[in-house]
Amino acid sequence: MKVWESYIKSFRMYLKLERGLSNHTIEAYIRDVHKLAESEAISSEGIAPTNVEHKHIESFVHFIFSCGLDQKSQARILSGLRAFFKFLILEDVIETNPLDNIEGPKLAKKIPSVLTVEEIMSIIAAIDMSDDLGHRNRAIVETLYACGLRVSELINLKLSAYFPEAGIIRVIGKNNKERLVPIGGDAMKHVNLYISEIRKKGPISEGSEDFVFLNRRGNPLTRVMIFTIIKNLKTKAGIEKAVSPHTFRHSFATHLIEGGANLRAIQDMLGHESITTTEMYTHMDTKFLRDTIMNFHPRNTTNT
Repeated sequence: MKVWESYIKSFRMYLKLERGLSNHTIEAYIRDVHKLAESEAISSEGIAPTNVEHKHIESFVHFIFSCGLDQKSQARILSGLRAFFKFLILEDVIETNPLDNIEGPKLAKKIPSVLTVEEIMSIIAAIDMSDDLGHRNRAIVETLYACGLRVSELINLKLSAYFPEAGIIRVIGKNNKERLVPIGGDAMKHVNLYISEIRKKGPISEGSEDFVFLNRRGNPLTRVMIFTIIKNLKTKAGIEKAVSPHTFRHSFATHLIEGGANLRAIQDMLGHESITTTEMYTHMDTKFLRDTIMNFHPRNTTNT
């Protein structure tokens, strides 16, 4: 195992400095590599990373399958190992990736839950606008839906990255990638009201001056708080399906697709690295269209 540690240490630095991954993701990758290093296929023969072969990976795959791990966990482990050996190739330590031609489990594509426009309006209507927090929460919901933001992007949104005169916000997404996202008139109206009338009333803690959305104590909101706000609103609105902040992101993209928006433009607004990720929403739109036809086409309905 000792011979693995120096490579794992370098791999960790590569993930942090060059890939810019989160600590959570980095630790998951490192655990995956440790699993391989400590497996019987490797440890029993004292195999170094430079000597790992296809047969060793096959043996390891059979091992994790026999442990009863679900397919998602198996796929994640193999993804971490692919990244590790790809790193070794980049460092000219090895020439080929021993995971080449290793097939991972086939994961069914899960179509995420989306809200209808009517459901979104019912959530907005459930916000109590009689107090300051209501105005803040209205601005939050409007921004989530208008811009398709991830939760982390919302809570880290800065005043210095909000340009109402241009109708855009600057978002720092995954791997610190920056993008510009248009913000609609309704969302902008409520964000402007919150910033100009509500936000300045309360305390603002040191170091939080540039964050748009703050809690009662003047600190930036947390992910948990955003989830709690959305959960409470969906309950008040009487919506039974699962709803999270990310549901607004899915709804944003799906409603744009339904309206005929350009797929590449949606990819840019969502900050997807690959167009194939964005294409998921075209499948959702196809399902929507099919359900509409099955429910309303005269040859697919029965008269009673």
